Amino acid sequence: MMNQEPQVRVGILSAPSLRFTLTGLFTSADGELVSGTHEARISESGIAFTIDGKTYTSVEYTPNTYIGDSFELEGVTIGVDFHWQRKENQRFRGSLRIIVENGKLTAINLVNVEDYLVSVISSEMSSTSSLALLRAHAVISRSWLLSMMSRGDKTLPTADSRPDVRALNPGPSLIRYWDREDHLNFDVCADDHCQRYQGISRVSTPIAAGAVADTRGEVLIYKGELCDTRFSKCCGGVFERFETCWDDAPRPYLTARRDSVDTLDYPDLTQEENARMWILDMPQAFCNTQDKRILSQVLNGYDQETPDFYRWTEELTQEKITSLLRKRLDRDLGAIKDLTPLTRGTSGRIRELKITGTEGELIIGKELMIRRTLSDSHLYSSAFVVEAHERNADGIPARFTLHGAGWGHGVGLCQIGAAIMGEKGYSYDEILRHYYIDSELTRLY
Repeated sequence: MMNQEPQVRVGILSAPSLRFTLTGLFTSADGELVSGTHEARISESGIAFTIDGKTYTSVEYTPNTYIGDSFELEGVTIGVDFHWQRKENQRFRGSLRIIVENGKLTAINLVNVEDYLVSVISSEMSSTSSLALLRAHAVISRSWLLSMMSRGDKTLPTADSRPDVRALNPGPSLIRYWDREDHLNFDVCADDHCQRYQGISRVSTPIAAGAVADTRGEVLIYKGELCDTRFSKCCGGVFERFETCWDDAPRPYLTARRDSVDTLDYPDLTQEENARMWILDMPQAFCNTQDKRILSQVLNGYDQETPDFYRWTEELTQEKITSLLRKRLDRDLGAIKDLTPLTRGTSGRIRELKITGTEGELIIGKELMIRRTLSDSHLYSSAFVVEAHERNADGIPARFTLHGAGWGHGVGLCQIGAAIMGEKGYSYDEILRHYYIDSELTRLY
């Protein structure tokens, strides 16, 4: 436990060159006062960079006034690998650190945790959402961040031994998952891989700042430990277990429950027939809504480009799926005959999927691996059932239809469902108890 607010290191942007503007006065590590627009460019060696004719391997600019001074980064990519990926200029409070990482320049923002959270709340959703939702999200964003920072200090492997991706099974299986341990030189990134953080330019109303201030230092704990408070856009009706998506150590507070008033009324979606019936149906749930007024409060403009999230369909032609396997996995299985779910989680999300082709078969997982493999960006979720069309004499379909449910991994708080709960008058602590079973709310600082 802690008694004062910490700072967080957020990785914002990685590129061969960075253009940035320091508004106000900043001090470099050698004591030089710096302001204005500058450009950093990686050297041909890939181990140093230049700014204003000087060569560095790392540099840090600290604002003389934390509240008054800020910096802007140009061309920050948001929605990395998602269908709405784009670039924008973003402005930040706190210090700017530039380092060399994997032959590119990485811009890192050092900022107070509570200021980081104000931006996260405004970046993850509209800052005009209900106060109950914003307060709940402030608590879980803070809990997740401090949990990750604490875990990084105590239990992560060293930089030399830590892999970017964990491969769990050898041979004809690719069972992998991605987590926060991908980041070696900062605590969290600024995109959906961790939490969306888009600087102070995203903060459009004082409501988000008020929600963070109202819950200052508050976190969720389970048996004395900080909760790993994951969240996603839409669970699809039932929450997913942690271990379906990441490592196999269960988080007891991240488990199955229906996203409804009657939390225990749902079938066993680990069973294929139950999952099929559930996904092809439109069962009642908090997150089953088309209320544009509420969705406009929860979803930013680019998120609203996704109108169907509770139930959705995706078409994959034979040519498309074979192309994706070559592009994503560097595998040629010949013509694809079947996509067969082998194991599912509690929300119906597929944990292991068998791909059968004329030249072999392959089992892939976990859920994000499946979503990445079968899309140019990401499938909305891995909770889907497969329909094959127009099989020829050799049993090879011309195309597949994926009928899916939910948006994201479905673990922890369901943002759409929580938004509806907030609109229905639930308090933020009631929302938290709904999504994080048997957790406790406490204040760290």
